[in-house]
Amino acid sequence: MKKTSTRLADGRELIYYDLRDDSVRDAVDRRPLDPTVTTSEVRRDPLLGDSVAIASHRQGRTYHPPADECPLCPSQGDRLSEIPDSSYDAVVFENRFPSLAGDSGRCEVVCFTSDHNASFADLSEEQARLVLDAWTDRTSELSHLPSVEQVFCFENRGAEIGVTLGHPHGQIYAYPFTTPRTALMLRQVAAHKEATGGENLFDAVLERELADERVVLEGEHWVAFVPYAAHWPYEVHLYPKRRVPDLLALDEAARTEFPQVYLELLRRFDRIFGEGEPPTPYIAGWHQAPFGALEEFDGVNRDDFALHLELFTIRRTSGKLKFLAGSESGMNVFINDVPPETAAQRLREVASS
Repeated sequence: MKKTSTRLADGRELIYYDLRDDSVRDAVDRRPLDPTVTTSEVRRDPLLGDSVAIASHRQGRTYHPPADECPLCPSQGDRLSEIPDSSYDAVVFENRFPSLAGDSGRCEVVCFTSDHNASFADLSEEQARLVLDAWTDRTSELSHLPSVEQVFCFENRGAEIGVTLGHPHGQIYAYPFTTPRTALMLRQVAAHKEATGGENLFDAVLERELADERVVLEGEHWVAFVPYAAHWPYEVHLYPKRRVPDLLALDEAARTEFPQVYLELLRRFDRIFGEGEPPTPYIAGWHQAPFGALEEFDGVNRDDFALHLELFTIRRTSGKLKFLAGSESGMNVFINDVPPETAAQRLREVASS
């Protein structure tokens, strides 16, 4: 992998990740851009103890542009985009409309490929490995920012999810706090560790899932399963078999196998609802240990956390979506219409050829 950092016309950082070491990235952003102005503010809810990002400047962000005006495609002639060069393998840049900025963190966009009509599942194993390396590199770099406590790499895919740009891409949020979902996990880890005299909860969960009927696919270094208490109709968790706290700690063997397992998983997701159905909308996100202090979680350190990816769709059956209505949105109590065992069986049945 070759990494080349440059600046866009408004001062934002852009980084090319290339498969070839001899790639030259010297294209200049020719757009007449004004400096980026953000109004991001993080407010803490005193009743729930969580945080909300207030970002009114995002009301003006790019919304469903036609394909020939996509800002994530390479620049061609007089059609100028966020990527100054005429081609790229993978690229990361600071979001022009960030939810988090400055002392409130940082938001970045990750373009997986220059092919506007592709998806992550269409990538070669070599391309998918490059994206993994980019995620890892950005996690490392962002973790050193003084305002950052946790790094979240994720992909929203599909209009049903709320995606406003059709180009295959994901995002990276660098939060100035430990997110509420991670905090819940850490509290459970701490309680289990105390109750069992030191057993790791993630290890116990993984051991149970490996022995159960909800495993979807398994490699030498990775395992994908539908969790016992899945929240979503089709939800899969992907774990390295050796517990590590973040992407940086993955060994070379796990990095090499990851593209094989993950691409197969995504291709199965697109086959869940049968031939002729539109691509399955999904959210996929890496859960990594926070980089900040963990004093509030008694007896827990970073190494107690287990890196894993969670992948789920809001489509519950052909033509029907799972909406977060009263119980889910109002009380955070999920109701799942698809038994996890049924979901796992379906995902095993649709193994791609």
